[in-house]
Amino acid sequence: MQITAQNVGKKFNREWIFRGLELNLQTGQSYTFVGANGSGKSTALQVLAGAVPPTEGQIRYQTPASVLSEDDWYKQIVLAAPYMELIEEFSFLEVVAFHQKFKPFKNSLRAVDLAELLWLTAALHKPIKYFSSGMKQRLKLGLAFFSDVPVVMLDEPTANLDAAGADWYRATVQTQTAGQLLIICSNQQNEYDFCSNIVNLADYK
Repeated sequence: MQITAQNVGKKFNREWIFRGLELNLQTGQSYTFVGANGSGKSTALQVLAGAVPPTEGQIRYQTPASVLSEDDWYKQIVLAAPYMELIEEFSFLEVVAFHQKFKPFKNSLRAVDLAELLWLTAALHKPIKYFSSGMKQRLKLGLAFFSDVPVVMLDEPTANLDAAGADWYRATVQTQTAGQLLIICSNQQNEYDFCSNIVNLADYK
């Protein structure tokens, strides 16, 4: 998978969040968007994911065989972010079953095995609304790490995680996303210091 951004910009009202963004993102590589709060990291990620339209420029998803229609981008990516909502009335098992209707897991991973990997074995039937913020974040990250898709996008991945959860993230992210295209938005170096490519959104103001 290759994601290309050509002269991409996003404007809200009269303010340009970023402009002139040029990217060539390749499978097997990791990338981090950095920049001060308000620099447009999360917005850039959502634009690349197709969740928010760019104001100008073009984004292309391409496989060795073809250029993909924008309607098919969602099949290629999984996104974990603090602002993404889980279905609060669902239990862990129901959330996983719903997710798998759209994104299968790697190696046919079972829900009970995922729960063990996420330290959530005791919460299989608990409604998500009773999860702590850290439990919810581990679930979001787990759905991202173990989905069998070419592109993994993470926004502030250790938000709401305690020290043990942050250690779990670092131990899991590199092993589980090897061979995929990984994009991280972060201002915390310990979330991305293994990434080989850094994109500073301040350069595109």
